[in-house]
Amino acid sequence: MHGGPGDTPPTGRKWTSLPSRLPRAVVDGVLLGVCALDVWFMFQFADEEPTDTAVLVVAIIAVLGVPLRRRWPFVAFLIAVPATLMAGAQATTAITLYAVAVRSRNRPVLACCTAVVAVCLVLPWPWVAGEVFDSTTLPGLGYAVSWAGAIAFLGQLVQTRRDLSARLVEIGEAREHERELVAQTVLARERAQLAREMHDVVSHQVSLIAVQAGALQMSVPDPVVSEAATTIRLLSVSTLDELRHMVAVLRASGTSLTELAPQPTLADLRPLVANSGIVTRLDGSLPADLAPSLQRAVYRTVQEALTNARKHAPGATATVEIWHDDTHLGATITNTAPTRHALALPSDRHGLVGLRERAELLGGTVTAGPTAAGGFEVRLQLGRGKPIPRPTAAEPTSGAERG
Repeated sequence: MHGGPGDTPPTGRKWTSLPSRLPRAVVDGVLLGVCALDVWFMFQFADEEPTDTAVLVVAIIAVLGVPLRRRWPFVAFLIAVPATLMAGAQATTAITLYAVAVRSRNRPVLACCTAVVAVCLVLPWPWVAGEVFDSTTLPGLGYAVSWAGAIAFLGQLVQTRRDLSARLVEIGEAREHERELVAQTVLARERAQLAREMHDVVSHQVSLIAVQAGALQMSVPDPVVSEAATTIRLLSVSTLDELRHMVAVLRASGTSLTELAPQPTLADLRPLVANSGIVTRLDGSLPADLAPSLQRAVYRTVQEALTNARKHAPGATATVEIWHDDTHLGATITNTAPTRHALALPSDRHGLVGLRERAELLGGTVTAGPTAAGGFEVRLQLGRGKPIPRPTAAEPTSGAERG
């Protein structure tokens, strides 16, 4: 009975028992053989009465219904119930009841199935008036309830183990994600500190050099000195433009082109959705020529929203809609209400805060909140312009001279 279903869990870590490592056809063949042997023994060692053809047909149909237990466990169980009553086919009954217990989360329905099996095992067949109850009825009913209840309890225990295994995988992924967020936060702080130092110290000094070079250019009559001063001034202005760009890149922390690791693009969205661990539908499209920083912002928003849905709404499904018009683009990620109780997972609550900061750096917004149906929605909206313009020339400008 322990290896009856021979299935792998629907989510999470794979079941490591021997039946799960065997092909399903082999497991089904073994179980069919066990059920057929049970029926053969039952008729072979029955009383001297002749074999009832109708009972034999019912028992054979119940045996042939065993392979249906994976996809339609209740159908397989209902096919086995008449064989339980008429022929006492215990192997078929045990396997199908176990399949129902492993897959059903409705405890009252499972209790009813257990009671039906117990009653079918106790009632005599064929029905004879006046012989339903005797001195052995109550002990037999107690034994039948204990036997069927043990099978149902075992199935629920296996179901719980599978759920816990899946949740452990989710917790591990969530903790890994939290570690990545902490590392990104530390990196962002270091970059922000470096950006402040570059802006407050380096930019100020280079601005003074540009101003002094301009004054020298206008005050000396020597053309050689004036040309050198002009060159110094032009180089200072170009350096200021590059410094402004570097400061913007550092403050953008995670949206720049200078990341050491390869950064995700829109082409990585479909693999992200496919491997999200929940049932997710991806709708819409975005232009392929978007700025890399915008592509990463969309990717990171979808990634964070799906991670939160997997952590806080177990059993939910999600929809990812990406969209664009002439001036804006964005993504809307919506998940349904959870179908199971969510475990309390460690979280520093920085995920949505980081998404909002990233969107603000790119001139956009992120909104998040519950839906009327009990789910959750995250919406990203960005402008289509490039967030970090690059300098196109080294000509002096009034802005550059102001620093």
